[in-house]
Amino acid sequence: MENDDSRDHVVPGSEDEVQTADVRGYDFRGEFSFQDLMSSYETTGFQATQLAEAVDIAEQMQDEEATIYLTVTSNIISSGLREVVAYLVREGYVDVLITTSGSLTEDVIKTAKPFKMGEWDADEAALRDRGINRLGNIFVPSDRYVWLEEYLYDFFEDFFAEEKVRTPTAFARELGATLEDEDSVLKQAADNDVPIYCPALTDAEVGNFLYYYRQGYDSEVGIEILDDYDSLIEDGLLADTTGLIAVGGGVPKHHAIMTNLFRGGADYVIYISTGMEGDGSLSGAPPNEAVSWGKIKDGQTNYTQIEAEATLVFPLLVASAFA
Repeated sequence: MENDDSRDHVVPGSEDEVQTADVRGYDFRGEFSFQDLMSSYETTGFQATQLAEAVDIAEQMQDEEATIYLTVTSNIISSGLREVVAYLVREGYVDVLITTSGSLTEDVIKTAKPFKMGEWDADEAALRDRGINRLGNIFVPSDRYVWLEEYLYDFFEDFFAEEKVRTPTAFARELGATLEDEDSVLKQAADNDVPIYCPALTDAEVGNFLYYYRQGYDSEVGIEILDDYDSLIEDGLLADTTGLIAVGGGVPKHHAIMTNLFRGGADYVIYISTGMEGDGSLSGAPPNEAVSWGKIKDGQTNYTQIEAEATLVFPLLVASAFA
């Protein structure tokens, strides 16, 4: 083989210039600008560019006056993102919230007793002996759940007094009306008439205490989820445009895209996810997979996914597009 042949393999060259923007990051010389930093994400590459796309889509949602669905898993409320979600609801940026039972549980607890910073590498047996539960690097003492049980038992008595079978949205609305913490997602949703859908209401301590309450106090009480599903679908059918921000996966994410299927798909979608597509799970499924099901409308710039942990990027999205 001639040396010239080997060089062609190593340095093949190119004839056509790529007609896209230059890769370039933020220049920290001079006075710092947060907005300029976020604008630079567009040409930074990797997940920074995905975040820049998400900011553009979130702004399109608002420009189109879309009905905005926010879906969050319970770990979002466990963390300091609770205050971010409460802000979006309080300021009118969210029209529909879909979440899990753990979110309701932990939002109520935090109105009276804070969660505490802990550590990832902890002695789990020692924590158990001390009555401390670990959520990643967040510690939750068990006394929080003792307090919650007493609070909910008082609430259940009033909640089921006139109607024995209620919906999760009614549960969230009336529970939120009892709270006074301005950083409570439930309170802000109740005050601002934002429905909170929780199709898996029994899947946390709320479910445990509902079980104990029905066993010990009133065997006729129950939770009806189909009425909420009807409302979610019908309200979506009435919306001219819908936007979806899915923080995490699971039931909340799928509930939003599934109910948007009835109207031909969501118009604008942002996923923030650490889920892995390769296992075929819904949590790891990217938005283009939902296009194949008709749950998201097919467009050139109407959906994106940020593959990142939410506490890192969700506040940046909110600061750039909703503040």
